[in-house]
Formats: sequence, C-alpha cells, structure tokens
Amino acid sequence: MTDPRSDRFIRSRLKTRHLVLLKELGQHQSILRAAEAANLTQPAASKLLSELEETLGVTLFERLPRGVSPTWYGEVMIRRASAALAEMSLAHQEVMELLSGMSGRVSIGTVLTPATSLLPQAVRMLKARHERVHVAIEVDASKPLVERLRAGQLDFVVGRILDHEAVGELSFEPLADEPHRLIARAGHPLCGREGLAVVDLADEGWILPPAGSILRDRITAMFVSHGLDLPHKTVETTALPLTLALLVQSDMIVALPEAVVRAQLDAGTLAVLPIDPGLRLDAYGIVTRRQHTLSPGAQAMLDVLREVASGRQD
Repeated sequence: MTDPRSDRFIRSRLKTRHLVLLKELGQHQSILRAAEAANLTQPAASKLLSELEETLGVTLFERLPRGVSPTWYGEVMIRRASAALAEMSLAHQEVMELLSGMSGRVSIGTVLTPATSLLPQAVRMLKARHERVHVAIEVDASKPLVERLRAGQLDFVVGRILDHEAVGELSFEPLADEPHRLIARAGHPLCGREGLAVVDLADEGWILPPAGSILRDRITAMFVSHGLDLPHKTVETTALPLTLALLVQSDMIVALPEAVVRAQLDAGTLAVLPIDPGLRLDAYGIVTRRQHTLSPGAQAMLDVLREVASGRQD
C-alpha cells in the first residue's frame, strides 16, 4: 500500500528541478558544479537541497570543505531521481516511436560470454525485423551494469544479480551457466602435458580478472584448496583484445569460456589446456526492472533475445 505521506510529497513538494539537482549532485559531488549542470545558481541549488532535506527530515548530503558527499539516504534519492528522469526520457522516446513507426533506441548491458554469441545473433535478427531501432550495448561486469539498470540508464542487462538489496527491484530469467576452461597459445609447454594438475599451474603467468570478481575468487579458491600460493606472475585485465594479444605473444594462461575464444580455437592460434579446473560461474540471465514497461524498441529486442536463447529462430 502506498504511504499517503509519500503521495503528498510527490504531488505537492517534489519538482523536476529537485530530481535534476539530485542527479547532478550524484555525478559532480559539488553544489556549484551541480548547479551549473542543472542551469541553476548556486544559492538556488542550495535552497532546493535544503527544501528536500527539510521535507524528508533527513540529511541527504554531508557538507565537506571541498564539495558534498551523499549519505545513505542521499544515495537512495540519487538513484531514484536518475531512474525517474530516465523514465521521462523513455516516455518521450516511446511517443516518438509510436508516431514514426518502430524505431527508437535500446540500451543493453551484458557480461562477456553472451556478448560474443547470443547478443550478436539477437541484434542481427532485430535489425532484420526493425532496422531503424538503434542498439547500444555496454560490456562490463554484472555489478556496475545492474547499478546502471537500477538508475534507469539501461533497458535490461544480460548478467547476474550480485547485490541482495536489489533483488526486490529486479526480475531474473536464467539463460545459461558459464563453465571456464584454461586457455593458452597453441604450442604452450603445458598443452601436451599428461596428468596436468593444478600444482603445475602455480608458477605460470596468469591473466586474471579484477580482485573481488566472482571468477577471481574462484581461481583463488582453486589454488588455496590445493595448498598452493597464488601465482605471482600476473596481469590484471578484462579487456578481451589485450587478453588475446598476451596469450598469442606469451606463455600466459587465462580462464575463459570456450565460446569467447571459439574463433581462435578453431583457427588453431589458441588451445584448451588438458585439465578441468572446475571453474563454473553462476548462471547469467536477463535482468529487468520490476513494474517497468519497456519502450517498443527495447521490448522488441528483449523478445528477440529470448527467441535466440531458446533456439526458436524463425
């Protein structure tokens, strides 16, 4: 049930300029720069912020010697304000689409594996049906992508929900899990090693994902569970072009799904090492915002993505 106090706040006190200011404060962390971005004077911006804090009865931003920093309440309001403004932008876009036929824009976030096969197939199918729909695809880790989704900056994400606090806001449709194999250049000294074991990998050079990522934790657990120290000859990157170049030009190893490097495996430039490292990530899937209606273009893209994922291609 909607809190009547919230309804009164939205109808009588909250204005679009409050939302714009919140969004810009979240981006610039400075009342002066946020005011300039929102086409306000600094005194006007300070007054709007004070109005919001007085109405809500909480401190939204800590005033610091150089700028401001959002409190937990401020973080909530920034995210919700950004989402509200994004919704209004999408509403305008949807009206324009309805006036001109199926066109518009769809913004998608995806983790690496579906970006190499699933998304390209879906985009080709969408363009065959609705060539005027503009598709923007951002490849990143699940956590930042889901944050952008919650802020209304993406229409949907192909990834994972890692923040339990976001579960109530989001829906998840699982698509596939993501087993990883150990990849190296063709002719790597370990390619022909019989009985290759984890202990043989500890002194090799490794290309690793960032600390704190699921895969990095799984790789760490693989070595620790065998009583081994972590490799010390490492490069940290998730950039696929750099990873491929390092693999081909050195004896480094990386853990990747085979689908990501299928072309290189088929061409014989890379090879899968003869060991199953047991590195499996949780299933990735389609992440959407609950109680959010997609624009026609975004809905068309989502429908096509589901078709490709289920194998029902016309």
